[in-house]
Amino acid sequence: MGFDEMDVDTIWKNGEFLDWEDATTHVLTHALHYGSGVFEGVRCYDTEQGPAVFRWDEHLDRLFDSAKMYDMDIEHSREELTEATLELLDRQDLDSAYIRPIAYYGYDSLGVSPNDCPTDLVLAAWPWGAYLGEEALEEGVDVMVSSWRKHASSQVPTNVKTTGLYVNSMLAGEEARRNGYVEAIVLNKEGNVAEGPGENIFMVNDGEIYTTGPAQSILEGITRDTVITLAEERGYEVHDEAVISRGQLYTADELFFTGSAAEVTPIRSVDDTEIGAGTRGPVTEELQQAFFDLVERRTDDHDDWFAYL
Repeated sequence: MGFDEMDVDTIWKNGEFLDWEDATTHVLTHALHYGSGVFEGVRCYDTEQGPAVFRWDEHLDRLFDSAKMYDMDIEHSREELTEATLELLDRQDLDSAYIRPIAYYGYDSLGVSPNDCPTDLVLAAWPWGAYLGEEALEEGVDVMVSSWRKHASSQVPTNVKTTGLYVNSMLAGEEARRNGYVEAIVLNKEGNVAEGPGENIFMVNDGEIYTTGPAQSILEGITRDTVITLAEERGYEVHDEAVISRGQLYTADELFFTGSAAEVTPIRSVDDTEIGAGTRGPVTEELQQAFFDLVERRTDDHDDWFAYL
């Protein structure tokens, strides 16, 4: 569904609420040419206690950390961004939404150095359902191992969420879709599993849970951290700095993706090889249920993870 089909009409930019069609930027903006922006993807859930933004503080932490890595000065306070986001959701009557904060080097000059360019900051929100398809949450997705490798942290930092680096994700994801798959898995430069184009990956074997860590060139996802916490609370042994070879994917008992957009999505096949029984596995189902019980506030656990409207 395109934005024109959604009932959204307001964007916050640099301290002001603007009409959606007026939230523009110049074609010679630095970030358009060099990918010099940092961003977040955040979910607001329609919970039993009203609309609530999930783990907003952690997303803000990462946004400010990412900006610091690129010497980008965000002049607005965390409190201002929080208030603006909650007001943006309220103005658009959004009970359930995807929220996109983005900071980027704006329009002034087009040298590679952005020193003379201002930092623009934008907040947008719109309705967005299951990222990989509604049926994917129950039935799982078919994926392929991409021929594109994840860049190494020695080349560009992988622990920050940067606009330009998502070209790597786009190439891998589009390769998969051209070949009839829903999503990709990317390997790192050593040939071990890194993550999905916009997701972290988990493997279940013999009742224990494995997920790749920072040394494998991943972005440490906030949903990844959530699922690790939920799994450990349920007594699972979680290996959160695992090295997973490509071959281990095919023989896993279960595989699943996590991400703010993807939430908890089972993987039913890799390169046409069925994973486990080819359906959502029992551990995946348990953690998926725990995740949605949490974010829809059917439990009082981790209430400090939520910012309520």
